[in-house]
Amino acid sequence: MNPTGTVVVGVDGSPESRAAIEYAMREALRRRAWLKVVAAAQLPEYWTIAYGTAELPSPQEIIADTKRIARETLDAVVNDHPELAAVEFGIEAIAGPPGPVLVEASEGADVLVLGHRGRGAVRSALLGSVGLHTILHATCPVTVVRPTAVAEPVAAGAQA
Repeated sequence: MNPTGTVVVGVDGSPESRAAIEYAMREALRRRAWLKVVAAAQLPEYWTIAYGTAELPSPQEIIADTKRIARETLDAVVNDHPELAAVEFGIEAIAGPPGPVLVEASEGADVLVLGHRGRGAVRSALLGSVGLHTILHATCPVTVVRPTAVAEPVAAGAQA
């Protein structure tokens, strides 16, 4: 396959991000696009060491661990759905808060895919801070996926 576009997916190792990966892989397959898997590595506040907290891991360790979790999540999706193994992808772990990291990573992309974390009947109707940030600032369309609603994307003009 010769990718002709880019689908970006945000990953944090949660069940919601696993659903987002599955949806994004199906979308990349449908579009014949490159899949860019992005995990935001939130670095701890190092000033807390001065107040007697335990020694914190280095930024490099946090980034490497974040990338490992993203890879394991993607591997689990491919293991459950071998038909998605044909998707060409790259995995990046970038230090920073998820919203800005995903907005920057999605510049020039065809679509950005995120998982939705519903927190009960009322709160699940609301979008979280990362989702809201990306919808307000991303330069491409943003798709928010619920874990139970993972399905193959419907082609334009097709009836579901």
